[in-house]
Amino acid sequence: MPMNATYTYTSFVAVGDSFTEGMSDALPDGSYRGWADLLATRLAARTPGFRYANLAVRGKLIAQIADEQAAPAAGLGADLVTLVGGLNDVLRPNCDVDLVCARLAATADRLAAGSGRLVLMRSPGRRGPVLERVRPRMEKLFGFVEELAARHDAVLVDLFGSEALGDPRMWAEDRLHLNAEGHRRVAEAVWQALGHPAESDWRAPLPPSARPGWTARRGSDLRFAREHLGPWIGRRLTGRSSGDGRVGAHFSAERGEAFFVTPVTDPPGCVTGWRQVS
Repeated sequence: MPMNATYTYTSFVAVGDSFTEGMSDALPDGSYRGWADLLATRLAARTPGFRYANLAVRGKLIAQIADEQAAPAAGLGADLVTLVGGLNDVLRPNCDVDLVCARLAATADRLAAGSGRLVLMRSPGRRGPVLERVRPRMEKLFGFVEELAARHDAVLVDLFGSEALGDPRMWAEDRLHLNAEGHRRVAEAVWQALGHPAESDWRAPLPPSARPGWTARRGSDLRFAREHLGPWIGRRLTGRSSGDGRVGAHFSAERGEAFFVTPVTDPPGCVTGWRQVS
């Protein structure tokens, strides 16, 4: 399919970690929405009977994504499948990037064989010292993602190259996940990459703003360290993950299989209100 062509997708499966699960685009009930849900809602508005499944789980490493999500996702046989993973690996002190790439490739191979159009991404990175420390690993991983996209004739969405998505104002207080505006822009980026006409400029920079004063910055740093950095380090030291015991939003632990959901209204509302496809 030419990159500028528009195809009508009747089903969509999302695979990955917290980025695809939707953290930290929080809804009033405490659940997360995120770019994949936003994209599904827009696709559903074009296609009666549209079906969607989000299998992504926060904190998952690429080996866990490969072992826990690839087979159920491929089994659904969706027209469209997105795969984003490996960043949780490269953020860890000891990371074999070649092994991460190999596992990502195996996952992409399985999804491409069992689905229609595959979408891969160069994930966004928040400007700051953490990004600079892991930039060489990220660039190596994202270079391989480009090779994978060419191998599978996949859609490649380059978010890493976006200056706007690197703006700290696009990120939540944990400095690790996009906020609602960041997720909205990612949904728009994928929407356009699939050949749909632009509804907004997802690359547009945020308007200039005054830099917070020293006291405000230090207070923000202290809250970040206490509420987010400390617990994250604690999980690393004890071998725990924020995704322990969790399954994807549309995966049945009882049955051991994924399932689709579909809108109950026209036009479709929030994905959390969609009904399960029997």
